[in-house]
Amino acid sequence: QVQLVESGGGLVQAGGSLRLSCAVSTSMFRLNNMVWYRQAPGKQRELVASITVGRLINYADFVKGRFTISRDDAKNTLYLQMNSLKPEDTAVYYCNVAGGSWSWGQGTQVTVSS
Repeated sequence: QVQLVESGGGLVQAGGSLRLSCAVSTSMFRLNNMVWYRQAPGKQRELVASITVGRLINYADFVKGRFTISRDDAKNTLYLQMNSLKPEDTAVYYCNVAGGSWSWGQGTQVTVSS
């Protein structure tokens, strides 16, 4: 069973930055399109950013210009650089394969204070 371990979250003031990491337990990582999702309290999980095997990238409109997704296939790790954070970015952030078919990790909490 694939394990996903997200890290790098924390408490930050509005305008600050965080870098999230997602360590994936299988080298199959390099063969899969990957996605960052987030879930705020009382809301459904939503897609934040995606990156394909070929490095094609897409962002949700609400993070364009502020977040950068990247991957290191040698380390089986997915990243999300988050800049210019806003209070509305407060959520638990998760990574998964596109379609969300791997078992979900515990996520990493991001809290942005105003």
